[in-house]
Amino acid sequence: MSTNSIHMRYKLFAVLFIFLSLSSHAQAQTEAIRLADPTIFQEKGVYYLYGTGRPDGFAVYTSTDLVKWERHKNNALLMGDSYGTKGFWAPQVFKHKGKYYMAYTANEHIAIAQSDSPLGPFKQSIIKPLSEEGKQIDPFIFKDKRDELYIYHVRLQNGNRIFVARLNEDFTAMDESTAVECLHAERGWENTAKTNWPVSEGPTVIKMGKLYYLLYSANDFRNIDYAVGYATSASPTGPWTKYSVNPILSRTNTGHNGSGHGDIFTAADGKLWYVFHTHNANDKVHDRLSAIIRLSFSAGKPGVFSVVPDTFRYLKVEALPQ
Repeated sequence: MSTNSIHMRYKLFAVLFIFLSLSSHAQAQTEAIRLADPTIFQEKGVYYLYGTGRPDGFAVYTSTDLVKWERHKNNALLMGDSYGTKGFWAPQVFKHKGKYYMAYTANEHIAIAQSDSPLGPFKQSIIKPLSEEGKQIDPFIFKDKRDELYIYHVRLQNGNRIFVARLNEDFTAMDESTAVECLHAERGWENTAKTNWPVSEGPTVIKMGKLYYLLYSANDFRNIDYAVGYATSASPTGPWTKYSVNPILSRTNTGHNGSGHGDIFTAADGKLWYVFHTHNANDKVHDRLSAIIRLSFSAGKPGVFSVVPDTFRYLKVEALPQ
């Protein structure tokens, strides 16, 4: 065989290999991430995504650019390693003194599990909820500058009402003597169906300057008008003043029904984003879809939060053909 023939075969093989590689890549599809009540924890440029979506705990996805997401094989929290047998909802991951913690809802109670990695596994040494009293859901842990720990959460009493209480230092209980209501749904946009059980839920808190901003969702999550507003306070425990132009996030500026219940996170470049869910489609609630949108904060007294509509996008994970 001549040298030219060998070179020709080599070139044909190389072209065929490139073609097959490109064809395989072209066949790769992206799938919507179907997590409700999502939260994103960012550390060293890596984004960790969790949310409501599994009956046996919480999955975890990671990304380095908020565009390409990878689903990890193992749950971040697996049923049996921590409190709960059903209803795993609304997780939040945070770091405290070198350890990672996940606050979440299960069996309509709140629990907190610990891990050495944001990937998990999150576990409890003693499997129990923070409290057995009443139904409490949607936890959000906020650490003030003085290392005081507060747990914002929802209590199911005459509606879904948002409360705050001090959290003990080992994350095993909240101090009920400090529990106080922050707010409940009482304005028109917060209960468009005019139900006897008004809903305010999904609290997330951030401090900007001297003010605390409490973002929350209102209406039943199945309502197309599920939306996000905020309130401000000079103290982490209130009293809270609702923003007069609520809601700041709704189907009006996302174009999708049921936009709400999420969490603020800071990107690696310092910009603020809000991760949340929407209904699956105009005529279908489940499975809810995860999305992000950038937040804008204008200086003022007080400063004002708004969303940047053209930054809205759904989160997707690449799924290779079987």
